[in-house]
Formats: sequence, C-alpha cells, structure tokens
Amino acid sequence: MRMYDLIMKKRNGEILSKEEIEFMVKGFTEGSIPDYQMSAMMMAIYFKGMTEEETLFLTLAMEHSGDVLDLSAIDGIKVDKHSTGGVGDKTSLALTPMVAACGIKVAKMSGRGLGHTGGTIDKLESFPGFSTEISIEQFFENVQKNGIAIMGQTKDLAPADKKLYALRDVTATVDNMSLIASSIMSKKLAAGADAIVLDVKTGSGAFMKAEQDAFALAEEMVKIGKNAGKETIAVVSDMDQPLGEAVGNILEVKEAIATLHGNGPKDFETLCITLGSYMLVAGKAAENEEQAEKMLREVIANGKALEKLAQFVKAQGGDDSYVYHPEKFDRASMIEKIVAPQTGYIAHINCEEIGNCSLVLGGGRETKESSIDLTVGLLLKKKKGAYVQEGEVLAEIFSNSKEKTQAAKERFLQAITFSDKKPEQTAFIKGIVKA
Repeated sequence: MRMYDLIMKKRNGEILSKEEIEFMVKGFTEGSIPDYQMSAMMMAIYFKGMTEEETLFLTLAMEHSGDVLDLSAIDGIKVDKHSTGGVGDKTSLALTPMVAACGIKVAKMSGRGLGHTGGTIDKLESFPGFSTEISIEQFFENVQKNGIAIMGQTKDLAPADKKLYALRDVTATVDNMSLIASSIMSKKLAAGADAIVLDVKTGSGAFMKAEQDAFALAEEMVKIGKNAGKETIAVVSDMDQPLGEAVGNILEVKEAIATLHGNGPKDFETLCITLGSYMLVAGKAAENEEQAEKMLREVIANGKALEKLAQFVKAQGGDDSYVYHPEKFDRASMIEKIVAPQTGYIAHINCEEIGNCSLVLGGGRETKESSIDLTVGLLLKKKKGAYVQEGEVLAEIFSNSKEKTQAAKERFLQAITFSDKKPEQTAFIKGIVKA
C-alpha cells in the first residue's frame, strides 16, 4: 500500500477503505508517512469530502492510535460531556457535581485553554492545592468513591489527532465537517465513556458561527457516536453572547458555585439543567428529561450538588473550604466600571471580542507557554436585549494593570451595538440532535 495511491484515489473523489485509512493514520503517527503527503491528503479530503463510513473509520483509527481507557472496572454507566467551547463556558464546574450527586459517574479528561480564558483544568486550579495530575489508578478510585474525577488529557490519548490537528492548523484544512467531528469524537471515544452528551455552540463567540453549521457538526458527531456503539446526544446552544455573566477564571468558578446554590444566571442554569437531564437519561438514572430535571433541581436545593463539588475538590488535593467560602479566592487589585456611552437597547454583543477583553487582561493564553492571571476578567451587568440609560454600568473589569484595563475597556465598548428598537429574542437552546 502506498500513500501516493491513496492521495490520488481521494483526489479523484473515490472512497477510501477501512484498511487504507488505518494504514494512513498509523503511518503518519509513527512517522513513516511525511507531513507533505498527509497535507496533500487533508486538502483532498477538504475538497472531495468523506462518506459517513470513511468518517467513522478515520475516527476509530485515531481513537486507537494510542491508549484507550477501559472504564469497565468502575460501577454503573459512565457518561461524558464535551463542549465545543465559548466565552464564559464554565459548564463542567457546575454540571459534573450536579450529575454526580444524582448518581451518575463522571470520569472526565479535560484540557487547558488556548484563547480568551483558561480551560476547565485552569479554572479548577483556582482552588489552592487542586491537581489534575493524578494517576489512572487514583482517577478510577475517585470516580468509584466520589462519582467524579477530572484529569488532564494524557499525551498517549489519540496522539494521531494531536499530530493531525497541528498539521491541519497550518495548512488551511481545519474547516471540514468530517475532520472536525472525527477530531473531537476520537478523543471522546478514547476516554472510554459509555455515553456522550455534546454541547455544540453557535454564534459570534463559537467555532461554528452559523446555526446550520452547528447543527451539521452535531449531526456528524452523533452519527459517529452511534456507529461506534455509543449513545450520543448533542445539544445546540447559543454563544452569540457570553454564557452567564462572568468571563475569567476565578470569576467563572465563583459563578459556578453560585449556580450550585441556586443563584446562578438563568442562561447558565438552563444549559446545566438541559445537558444534565440528557446525561441522567443516558446513564439510566432517570426515565425521561422531565424526571431528570426534577432530580437535578433537587440536588441544588438540598445542597448535595455543592457538597459533591467540595468532595471532588478535596479528593484531588484542593482546599474545599473555598467551595463554601468563595470570598477566600484571590482578587484582582482593581475593579473598573464600564458605563453605557448612550441610551438604548443592547442590540448585539460581539461575543468573541468580549473573550478577547479577557485575553488582553491576561486571563487567557495566546501560546501554550503563556501564563494565566486567574484573578482577571469581566462581569457583565447587562446583556443583549437590555434597555440602558447613558452612564449606566454595562460591566465591571477585574484587572491588575491600568494599561490592560484601558485596552480591555476600549475593546468592550467596540463590541457592543446599541439600537432604538428592542432586538428580537432568540431561543437559547437551539435544538437537540439524537441518533
């Protein structure tokens, strides 16, 4: 078998076999197939596309290019959740304790964030002493005992995807539905869960800006999950403005804690309840979404979800007193208010630009080597559809630098569009995709 022949085959619009795709992925991962040939293949796929079967074979080949976690030693059905990411997305911090408190085991691998804020791991490390660098044995033990554990993604999990994504990133071949879906699902399948619930974002702060593209990606991933024998459900949700009110690591952790007290922003609570309901149904803890929602609201009301977060933080070396006393978290040295420059309705928020405000303040990473200031960020006081008077507070900036504060302030005001007319309200949950 020669890579040259496979490139020509795909270039001509023909279908690659399972064996051909496995040969290609194995050779590229091991280094026998050079970057320039795989670049040519990615470009051929970009223009000619892949069938549903080819996409599955590519996903499975990447899944099995390294370690595949076997979670069968852990009792019960294990359900994983994945988000395509966005601004203010702290969902795992509140959702996983809620679900675990309802009896569903959550064994999750997460990453550090590149971009406007840190990833789930960065946010968890806001708790002094917390570590995701735990052994697989400890990971399993924590899930079995506490119902929840989150660890960093190992380099041996779907290494083909990591190598392939780096190549796609510099060859303008990222934006292909089959390649995006197989990249996400190869890691999710390798993480070993029995069922997967996906949160696919759409809007100005999402990877998929257009709603139809978000649904197309959701459908592609659900198909892969089904064909791989895993129950997979996708929730398409709005990211046309930041999720919740907090953008920035410690600020988002505090918002997640407030949500577990029942005092979180409505949109964030809605997302957690929606995703959690499908996780409980997939895990057979509830018969339907209505029963699941009742269970989730109950563990918030009786404090069991908050207790589960504290238990989880403590089990991974963190100081759980911060769960009950979030005022103990470090704070930025300065807080500056951003006021409305005019009277009117907030018609549009460029969500991605709000994320960039956090990045400017030092709350995110521009490169893997960048260090994050966990204390900085923004708190939105007004969101899309709100009517504001000139001089009314739109947001608060948490910062440790006057220069960065000014830069973020200017950027924030450029991201807000005002109107005399109230904008049309759109659905926050855009739809559900099932197999």
